[in-house]
Amino acid sequence: MTPVTSTREGAVAVLAFGEPPVNSLGFATRAGLVQALQAALDDPAVEAVVVVGRHGLFSAGADIKEFGTPLMVKAPNLHDLNAAFEASPKPVVAAIDGNCLGGGLEFAMSCHFRVVSENAKLGLPEVKLGLLPGAGGTQRLPRLIGVEGALNVMLGGEPLPARLFAGSPLVSALVAGDVVKAAVEFATAQALPAAQAGRMPKARDIRVREPNLEGLLGFARNAAKTAFAAYPAPLRILDAVQAAATRRFEEGLAVEKQLFAELLLSPVSSALRHAFFAERATQKIPDVPESTPTREIRSCAVIGAGTMGSGIAITFMNAGIPVHLLEVKQEALDAGVARVRDYFEGQVKKGRLKPGQALEKAGLLTPTLKYEDLAQCDVVVEAVFEELGVKEKVFGTLDRVMKPGAILASNTSTLDLDRIAAFTKRPADVIGMHFFSPANVMRLLEVVRGKATSKEVLASTIALARKLRKTGVVSGVCDGFIGNRMIEQYSRQALFMLDEGASPEQVDQAAEKFGFMMGPFRMSDLAGNDISAHIRERRAKEQPDLVYSKVADPLVAAKRWGQKAGAGWYDYRPGDRTAYPSPFVAKMIEDYRASKGLKPRRLDDREIVDRLVYALVNEGAKILEEGIALRASDVDIVYLMGYGFPVYRGGPMHYADEVGPYQVVLRMRDLARNPYGDPGFWQPAPLLAKLAQEGGSFAAYDAGLAKRAQAA
Repeated sequence: MTPVTSTREGAVAVLAFGEPPVNSLGFATRAGLVQALQAALDDPAVEAVVVVGRHGLFSAGADIKEFGTPLMVKAPNLHDLNAAFEASPKPVVAAIDGNCLGGGLEFAMSCHFRVVSENAKLGLPEVKLGLLPGAGGTQRLPRLIGVEGALNVMLGGEPLPARLFAGSPLVSALVAGDVVKAAVEFATAQALPAAQAGRMPKARDIRVREPNLEGLLGFARNAAKTAFAAYPAPLRILDAVQAAATRRFEEGLAVEKQLFAELLLSPVSSALRHAFFAERATQKIPDVPESTPTREIRSCAVIGAGTMGSGIAITFMNAGIPVHLLEVKQEALDAGVARVRDYFEGQVKKGRLKPGQALEKAGLLTPTLKYEDLAQCDVVVEAVFEELGVKEKVFGTLDRVMKPGAILASNTSTLDLDRIAAFTKRPADVIGMHFFSPANVMRLLEVVRGKATSKEVLASTIALARKLRKTGVVSGVCDGFIGNRMIEQYSRQALFMLDEGASPEQVDQAAEKFGFMMGPFRMSDLAGNDISAHIRERRAKEQPDLVYSKVADPLVAAKRWGQKAGAGWYDYRPGDRTAYPSPFVAKMIEDYRASKGLKPRRLDDREIVDRLVYALVNEGAKILEEGIALRASDVDIVYLMGYGFPVYRGGPMHYADEVGPYQVVLRMRDLARNPYGDPGFWQPAPLLAKLAQEGGSFAAYDAGLAKRAQAA
């Protein structure tokens, strides 16, 4: 499809632009728009121009794939495009429907008038990529809606209903129905007479009027320093808006360009853009074509009504999918139903649902004690105790009662999915759906592909993840899959550091200062220290040579299982989730060291963070080599969405690229000299060693995989 087409409605030229899916303003589209505008200006029969996006939306903005490439600045760039339309001697009306975001809104603000559908959404989301609007947005928007409104739009980064801007110069007319027809009528009835009278409005000519500019910007700066301490973009947005309010337009535009260029080269923007693309890449499975048929999921069953099972049920119900919730005992079933009911009642109290909506969603739940009641469900998710014998009983029964074609999914977080599938006569229908707790909140879903899982079942589960508003990341079968296999190494190093002289709060504070949502010991208290102990017990049987500190053994013996027990690595108070340093734990660790003859030493924050993060990187590299993860970026998404890795660092593998694999390997060699931290583990994974030796990166590794997949 040609990026831009031109048609005529009387004396009005209608320029329609865009290519699916979001009408991004890439080079071809920009060039086509400038060429079409020039043709309209050269045509004496054309008196006005309407510009409209195809596919029911205006434009989602710049083509992010061009960022950092020559195409980004190749003329006509976005500034050239905007300048050409703003300078048009004939009036230009932007007809806006659907989303008008980022560079799309900046382009629309460069037009003289904007006729906007009442269903449209407007926004400047660049802050989410660590950037500021770089094509005049920081200069034109304050002129059109005022400083405070512009800051709310740019710092929030969310698409906002167009009706919020009705009455401001940003929206010349808010209309229902056919926006192109309304824009053509507006061009003839209002834009053309205004132009003939010499009143062609340009955003650049409006003077910013803000009587309390200094106070408003000062308050916003203080708030940004607190709320966005690790993110430079919000403060740079404030600097650019200050320039809009205090300088001439061209001077302010020069400030915006400089600040945008600085942010584009920043590690934070690099990380956020990496995460943006990485999330989208999770949908691409090299050997599963987009044309693969998928099974329709109209109903679901959940086995187990505990905290996880209830959360999974809520997730399906929120997507409008009816759920059968099964337990083996009435008391447990009642407790699960109560959890579901309490959740929806809570949503009403928070104003997120109306009472009628909550009642409708609650009506999607059918509690049962009988497996036979699940027979006609399209998918069943098992969320029972993490023990293979228990899973065997469940899947043997499901194999017997479920209809042909039903997807049999396990929520196991560590167990061998292939062994679970072997408990059935239909292993092709078995897949892992590892939800993260709380299941109805966390966006990550590890989709575990068994050796017998069919492509149809895999494609159906990825599609289901989207319907559930989850990001599905495909993992192969291994103990712990991607996330928990890596976190085990992270946790091992955390425990070793207690042996060597650190306290739980010191380790956690260093990790949280780096940017983790929670340090390893607060995370363990949240997940349950009894669960960690169960895994270590299994390791002792299955991998007796694996070195593990036993400093946690007396903690578990004292039944300090974490928040659910009111005590773990930290002390907790009733109704208070604050983690208070525990004198009991401090004495326990001290006694443990003494019993092992360990002399404590001082660990600094750098060592703590390096051991935690590089443990993830090294294990992640092994997972890639084994084909458990499809891409390094998939590993990053697992950690960004499931384990609280700082988003502004892009995930462990991206962080390793920022540091440089060569430097990572050098540091790991330093860490291997420590006799207490399992020196053997710090032998670099072959892939990591190869990247270090060749000056490569995980990003380049991913790119190579993508090229080979396309060639195949």
